[in-house]
Amino acid sequence: MTRELRVFSTIAVQSALEELAPRFEVAIGIRLEVTWNTAPVLVKRLQGGETADVLILNRAGIDTMTREGRVLARSEVTLASSATAIAIKAGAARPDISTPEALKRTLLAARAISYTDPAAGGASGIYFAKLLERLGIAEAVNAKTRFPPPAGLSGDFLLTGEADLAVQQIPELLQVPGIEIVGPLPGDLHMVTVFVAGIEAQTPQREGAAALIDFLQTDTARDVFRAKGLDP
Repeated sequence: MTRELRVFSTIAVQSALEELAPRFEVAIGIRLEVTWNTAPVLVKRLQGGETADVLILNRAGIDTMTREGRVLARSEVTLASSATAIAIKAGAARPDISTPEALKRTLLAARAISYTDPAAGGASGIYFAKLLERLGIAEAVNAKTRFPPPAGLSGDFLLTGEADLAVQQIPELLQVPGIEIVGPLPGDLHMVTVFVAGIEAQTPQREGAAALIDFLQTDTARDVFRAKGLDP
């Protein structure tokens, strides 16, 4: 069994995997070398010729890699899911996002907001940009939007005062101390992303890769996923 595994992982599960990696390394004796980014960026890197032993992507990313023959047959495992939510700076007045109309009013009233740049490929950013179009407020809201850098956290802008509202997936919001999650997007605007692990088809390290995926399905791993805002 190899002593090192190369993992391509979406940042949405970063907080959980960073906690679990040392436990895996001690228990199994294999070091993890993890590359973090949004799933679409990782897919592009793989399509550009890069390789990994284990892929942890959103469902769309894994499906793309499967169609291209990059995922070992029957190795896919659903790890967890996550909702997109809205956060504020800790202690700030909690806005009303209880209904789609209330959310629309809150977004229009906010001085500034932050969400993932859709051009960066993150699922929440792509979805939220379309949601703004659907609500008919894209021009007004985007005029006062601050995008975090690629693979960055929108909640950081709450701490600097550059935004009143941050929109991202719950695990990413929970990575920022000093902010509070108001709640997920309301009603039929609710959006959940599913995260899937798979073994790269051409890896020579199948045994080690399988060991990692098995570890990520243990009760210990599920407890960590829950603590980090993911639903295993």
